Amino acid sequence: MEQFKSFITEEKNSDYRIVVLSAEKGEKAITAKRMKAEADELGYPIYVAGMDGTYTKFENNVRTVHTTDDEKGFEIHVENTVVFVRGTPERDSWLDLVSQLEKAGYCVVNSRDCMELAGDKYRTYLRLQDFGLTQPKTVLIPNEDGIETSFKNLDTKFPIIMKTLRGSKGVGVLFIESERGLNSLVQLLFKQDSQADLLIQEYKKTKFDVRVLVLGGKIIATMQRDVLEGDFRSNYSQGAKVKTYDLSELEIEQCLLAAKAIGGLFTAVDFIPSENTKKDPPYILEVNSSPGTEGIEEANKKNIVKEVIKYFDNPDFRYTVPTECGWEEVVTIKPFGQLSAKFDTGNYKFSVLHAENIEINGNKITFTLGDKTITTKLIGKYVSVTGGGEDERPIVELGFEFSGSNYSKIPFGLDDRTKMGTDVLMNRKMMKMLNVMVNPQRKYIVTTKYVLDK
Repeated sequence: MEQFKSFITEEKNSDYRIVVLSAEKGEKAITAKRMKAEADELGYPIYVAGMDGTYTKFENNVRTVHTTDDEKGFEIHVENTVVFVRGTPERDSWLDLVSQLEKAGYCVVNSRDCMELAGDKYRTYLRLQDFGLTQPKTVLIPNEDGIETSFKNLDTKFPIIMKTLRGSKGVGVLFIESERGLNSLVQLLFKQDSQADLLIQEYKKTKFDVRVLVLGGKIIATMQRDVLEGDFRSNYSQGAKVKTYDLSELEIEQCLLAAKAIGGLFTAVDFIPSENTKKDPPYILEVNSSPGTEGIEEANKKNIVKEVIKYFDNPDFRYTVPTECGWEEVVTIKPFGQLSAKFDTGNYKFSVLHAENIEINGNKITFTLGDKTITTKLIGKYVSVTGGGEDERPIVELGFEFSGSNYSKIPFGLDDRTKMGTDVLMNRKMMKMLNVMVNPQRKYIVTTKYVLDK
């Protein structure tokens, strides 16, 4: 969140701006180049940069994105800018750039959490398992000595599939036909890299698999990919033939659930259909957080890149990753200073401030909090319904600060909170504005109790 916003009168810049951060270079950056061409045609300002060496500046309340050879940079705003990440970020510094933009409140497609989850095949397996989705049996190989145990735990027959935890476009996927082949290959890989991350997976024989593109919780395209002759893979990048695929209702449901599990705004779900597609769920293979569009555009005769770009022109579709906070934090309310605040999603009308000795005189209100008594404008009143019944509360506007975000006018309802444990009760609207998500197990994740005690 950028600083110094007005809760009531904040002006929105509706001009849609796009940043594309590409982890791929040269000829591999196909979708990034397509996005540039389509955005230019649509008249959207766009800035395409390789992630290596790209950085941001925040000066005079304006944030800009720069490459190492571009001092001027590209101006971006929380209200109107979407950041697309293309490819799989390979370095921590690239992922940290994504985190920096997310922390500032920008919509990033897709989030760092989503990319890291989708980029790790076993983490993906566990997450999809949590959501009850059907997958091929999958087991990790912890080390060279664990081959026999891992295969036993897999509880299947040869052939099997072996994968590296990270890899895309069919790279790092191996077909193993025998125990001897498994032992030899694992030994070779661990000899080359003792820290290699490997998993083995049940092989599901199929003539084709299916890719489904999910944008904002809706399926926008499908693609059947035929298995390559003499191969077991079906990637378009490896030469697989493609065409559209008619999804069953059950397949639609399962694909949307898989995309939801990973948490991406724009993802691809890959699956192998069951024999009875109407009754039995598909086998989900993976979820891709940065899907290419070449093959699926060809299969659907559809400009998907343009559709994705135009989708985020609507501010309502721009999701920003919330910051984790404790159920109790320290906030600053002017002129009272630092106060303890409970973050409560059940409170939906107004945030509440502790007040004593309330006196109303026309459109003016006087009240006391701690050792300070102030007189300010009475904004209005509202009725609060609690377990103790109904009561009418006055509303005032005060300056507010939390975690680097400053607001000049925030409406607070006034009430005696002596028995409540905190001076402030934050409401759902404020939490959304601050872009925070409450961890009910912890206090003071963003701030510390020391701040209150010093």
